[in-house]
Amino acid sequence: MTVTVEALFRETFLPLYPEDARSDLARARREDANPANNPNVVAHLDDAARVFVEMAPATLGVAASALDLDYSDASVHRLSAALTPERRDRLASQGARGTSDNVLFNFVVHGAAYVGACVVRAHGGAWAVRRPLWESLVRLSSRAGEADLPVFHWWLKSLADPSADATLPSLADRYRAYVEVPCARPEELPVIAPPDRELPKIAKGVRYDVFYKYLKAHLPELRDVGEAFPSPERFADYELASLSFDLVGDGRMLVIHGPSKHGLHAFWMTKEGFEKAAFWPCDSFPAPILRVKGSGPTQKIEVLLSRDGTPSAIELLWWGP
Repeated sequence: MTVTVEALFRETFLPLYPEDARSDLARARREDANPANNPNVVAHLDDAARVFVEMAPATLGVAASALDLDYSDASVHRLSAALTPERRDRLASQGARGTSDNVLFNFVVHGAAYVGACVVRAHGGAWAVRRPLWESLVRLSSRAGEADLPVFHWWLKSLADPSADATLPSLADRYRAYVEVPCARPEELPVIAPPDRELPKIAKGVRYDVFYKYLKAHLPELRDVGEAFPSPERFADYELASLSFDLVGDGRMLVIHGPSKHGLHAFWMTKEGFEKAAFWPCDSFPAPILRVKGSGPTQKIEVLLSRDGTPSAIELLWWGP
């Protein structure tokens, strides 16, 4: 049976909310539960994060050295990879659902404190306390603006099963999009090549060997695509109709993008190789467009596409999602 976000919340967490919060969730999620900024309240969140570091390896059945929960961004990615449906179901079956004896309940509420603590420690975030405590947000200021990050809800959504027609971003996906990307300092990356270099399009016959030869000919400074770049077999599966190349960030990153039958693919490369990728499912007609807008530190990337006949525009920072 498919595990939805709603069912997971209703069956495992909602029964443990105080009655007044349960009857008006919107108010509970909006109201500051620590208006006097009592440090002892925040200390409870820090303690919950510490408990998670101690209990997570054994609970998940993963070696502590493999998880290495050191409050770094990378640790959130390691943790996210360990959150499999099989482990979720095993934890959910231990202890009565809707009670504080349930292992999944304890694991998630302490895990929310841990991920929040990573934002606080690594990126200068601050707790915005809510009641119950696991609903607390992390207020983060970055070059993308100020946001209140609902880390508990990231956990819920990452543990739910995808629907038949959509995938759900993982915990790591959300952390990358809402923490790492806005807080990144890509201006410190080494320059690959001058941003005005002419980079012709591969208009047809997109194959891995053609792509590799293209980089050697037009961007010899890019020493390698990196270990994490899609394999030749995976690259062939994309069935890309064409590939375009744009140097962004004053030449510090290369954006490679092209349409396929099912949507638009994009890959970001630094001088060291592959950095990240994105895929936007969309209609094949009109063809999706990725274009670079502006220059310097305010440079943006705009994606124009249509899905089920409805046009949309997506704006990204130049260093990607």
